[in-house]
Amino acid sequence: MALIKTSYGRRSFLKTSAMAGGGLVVGFSWLASCNPSPKEVAEMPKEWFEINGYLKIGDNGMATIMSPNPEIGQNVKTSMPMIVAEELDIDWNNVLVEQAPLNTTIFIRQLAGGSQSIRQGWDGLRMAGATARHMLKQAAAKQWEVPVEEVTTEAGVIHHKSSNRSVGYGEVASLAATLTAPEEVELKSLDEFKIIGTATRNVDGKKIVTGKPLFGIDQYEEGMLTAMIVHPPAFGLTLKSFDDAEARKMPGIKDVFSIKTYEKGKAKSMFDADAFPELIVVVGNSTWEVMNAKKTIKAEWQPFEGYEEEFANFSGDGSFSVKVPGGMENTNSHKEKMEALSAKLAKEARKDGNPASAFKKAAKIVERSYTAPFLAHNTMEPMNFFANVTADKAILSGPIQTPEFMEKSVSSRIGLPLDKIEIQMTRQGGGFGRRLYGHFVVEAAVISQKMKAPVKLVYTREDDMSFGNYRPAYHARYRAALDEDNNLIGFHVRAGGIPESPLFANRFPAGAVENYLAESWDVPSNISVGAFRAPRSNFIAGAEQSFLDEVAEAAGKDPIEFRIELFEKAKNNPVGENNDYDAERYAGVLKLAREKSGWNGNTTGNVYRGVSAYYCHNSYVANILDMEMKEDKPVVKKVFCAVDCGLVVNPIAATNMVEGGTVDGIGHAMYSGLTFKDGKPEQVNFDRYRLIRHSEAPKDIEVHFVKNNEHPTGLGEPPFPPIMGALANALYKATGQRHYDQPFITKRPVVS
Repeated sequence: MALIKTSYGRRSFLKTSAMAGGGLVVGFSWLASCNPSPKEVAEMPKEWFEINGYLKIGDNGMATIMSPNPEIGQNVKTSMPMIVAEELDIDWNNVLVEQAPLNTTIFIRQLAGGSQSIRQGWDGLRMAGATARHMLKQAAAKQWEVPVEEVTTEAGVIHHKSSNRSVGYGEVASLAATLTAPEEVELKSLDEFKIIGTATRNVDGKKIVTGKPLFGIDQYEEGMLTAMIVHPPAFGLTLKSFDDAEARKMPGIKDVFSIKTYEKGKAKSMFDADAFPELIVVVGNSTWEVMNAKKTIKAEWQPFEGYEEEFANFSGDGSFSVKVPGGMENTNSHKEKMEALSAKLAKEARKDGNPASAFKKAAKIVERSYTAPFLAHNTMEPMNFFANVTADKAILSGPIQTPEFMEKSVSSRIGLPLDKIEIQMTRQGGGFGRRLYGHFVVEAAVISQKMKAPVKLVYTREDDMSFGNYRPAYHARYRAALDEDNNLIGFHVRAGGIPESPLFANRFPAGAVENYLAESWDVPSNISVGAFRAPRSNFIAGAEQSFLDEVAEAAGKDPIEFRIELFEKAKNNPVGENNDYDAERYAGVLKLAREKSGWNGNTTGNVYRGVSAYYCHNSYVANILDMEMKEDKPVVKKVFCAVDCGLVVNPIAATNMVEGGTVDGIGHAMYSGLTFKDGKPEQVNFDRYRLIRHSEAPKDIEVHFVKNNEHPTGLGEPPFPPIMGALANALYKATGQRHYDQPFITKRPVVS
């Protein structure tokens, strides 16, 4: 067992209070660790750490556990309360889970992004449950007049075995609420876990399958209006004028007007990114009426010369600006620019040894380039948000990954203080990074304020797919130098993109090669981009792992053995000091995948195998993909996934995330891509933008988790990037052709 402090000096992680009906309420801090640095302690309020999350125990013994982070399908609404319930030592059947609203007074990091929810909440969640359990034990001990050390708990019942007495949590909750929170509490040892590590069903599962209104798009309020936007048809254009005469005549239409997406002097967060400075808004009684009215708007657009956009960094690190060039961009010119820059010297990000000398004396050099297009997020639930803004209060509700950032943007834009703004978080029909960028939240608030009525803003699929915040387009050029004994003696990567580089200079094979060079470049663009599931890794992993397979082939080595040899070097004699991975754990997932798949380096019959492994978001994933060819078409038969994400809180949720990320990665690598002509996206719905279909998903995905006692790490994103490399490597085995440019299958449906 481990002891964990609940306070530092006068500052406590905890607050307790009695419920009105007689019960215990424990508030707890949502910190990355319960062992903060002196600097972190000094920055906290003088009396209390900010409280983040509530655990409530009623007089009937039921526990209500608030889930503070946005739920975007990663199942944190189940997994986070499981951690609290474990240390509380309560029967999971007696737990109710509620989605917490945004509350910056009592919550910290109410954000879905970076696969950090479980990792950063681990200590605080455990402490909350353990503290409540200790106080309940104290209450029972006080009531029985026995030492608290003699009191035990099990499944929500407190026992004093020597006197054969027991009492339910609910019966002493009121008394527990009057006690002082302990200075430190004892956490369970891992072998005592009964809830953590067990397969636990999604707390919203029944509601989802029975169609209960959980999602933002489901929201309805009496008197609510529907709003939709019209934006420029191409990046590089802005509004000149519009004729709304026909729209205003149509049934149910209340108003048509334009809004500025950004006003000078109004703070705007990095997650309030918007490609278009002005939008046309149509407001009416129903979605159908507004959609029809939109079609009659006659708008005139004009090019802009470019501008500089100012943002506020609400984390307290000041502000920053982004320069947006003018002009109408094209995919063909993008490719030409990236090809040209990939052949030139670029900004040096890391250099070990003497790469130039290594390549000069190499017996063999392998050089290849890889590309990937812009991608749209395509969440199942379109962008939407509800807002009801009055003179003295704003109530907003909907699917957003960054509610705290958006609350501040809304406050600045509509002129209401933060304490007058309320944001409720609904369950989200997918995020993938798209809902980090909440411009639609601000737009909904501005529209409601103007209409003086509750409004639900809805984006059509075409609106969203043509609005931006895409995954950037990328290019990576790799070179490897082999000596006469086929040892890797030099490695060079030069990577860039539009408008950002995907390079991670300190990731594998950095640290495993004596002579290593990483360079980065980028091309400014007015096409708005944003985080896409496993940002940057979602391209560079596939490129890197495809290239390593080709280098292994040139060296005459088994691709898994080749990688493991490099990990051994990184483990036993690492090059450099900033390598951001653990070589032993990295090699561990490869070895596990090899074992579970029966890998021997050879293909049998009509089955062709590809392998890859990658580290991101603090977790390690290895894939072995089995492919068949049927009627000259590749069919993914099976994928073996080995994952090291530390201790697995909920195996069902974890397996679901690995399976989902695997299917998602295969689909994007094979089929998806967004191209531009004169600034206009050429794919704005699923008739032209290709997603994977049910029949194309792997027939079987076998998931294996490394068993260790490491604290939990990220899992929403890590399974996504590496599968692309395994897919490319299997395609090579199956077809004899290397695939360097995504999507691998470029044939699109014929549209009449």
